[in-house]
Amino acid sequence: MSEQTHTMQGDGTAWNAQTLADPHALPDKADRVRSMFGAIAGRYDLNNRVHSLWRDQAWRRFAVRQAEVGPGQTVVDVACGTGDLTEAFAARTEAARVIGIDFTPEMLDVAREKSSRLGPSLRDRVEYRRGDAMSLDLPDRFADVVSIAFGIRNVQEPAKAIAEFARVLKPGGRLVILEFDRPRLAPVRWFNEVYSARIMPHTATWLAGDRSGAYRYLPKSVGTFMSREAMLKLLESSGFSDARANSLTLGICACYRAIRPG
Repeated sequence: MSEQTHTMQGDGTAWNAQTLADPHALPDKADRVRSMFGAIAGRYDLNNRVHSLWRDQAWRRFAVRQAEVGPGQTVVDVACGTGDLTEAFAARTEAARVIGIDFTPEMLDVAREKSSRLGPSLRDRVEYRRGDAMSLDLPDRFADVVSIAFGIRNVQEPAKAIAEFARVLKPGGRLVILEFDRPRLAPVRWFNEVYSARIMPHTATWLAGDRSGAYRYLPKSVGTFMSREAMLKLLESSGFSDARANSLTLGICACYRAIRPG
């Protein structure tokens, strides 16, 4: 039995009302997430653009700036998906090497196909590998920057992943996390909740031709994930210093930045 078949439910979906009550508590969350992303890989970029109202690329550009990548440095982009942030690091910095890591083969297939269209100067600096955020096949003190965009809430054990990020970062290295947030302003929060929970799941599911329940999972995974305050506390307890969060697009998205001390 294939991995995807194993994680699908009898109604053909990876996510249903029962499993969405608290998706982060499921012991097989990682398998479900992998199967889900495999199902939507082909239309993932299109859905990102349309349903972020074309803001997702601006968020990634902000993350690249926050990373402060120096010439010749190494960037590891975890949960890289289809490679948008990986490519942004290559295109917008003088990094010598940008490694994108993801545990969904179908997403990596799209990322590699996209990278084949890059010019040689960019393509030669980008590498994609299959791997797990909680167990990176990288040496200690390997990277100058570790990033993860809209992926930390999909990890089975976020604290374990953040400990791995600390391990592979050099002293003084930067960790940059992009993640959806819950806006502080009540009118913005209300609009975002209506859009994310009632409108986007239907339009995104139709656009992707999806039967995995991926776009029902999205708002639930955001609403049941740790708060901004909890994330900052986790970064500090994991040994990072100078942890901070910047609100993007009225608080719909947050960009975290922290330093691995020397």
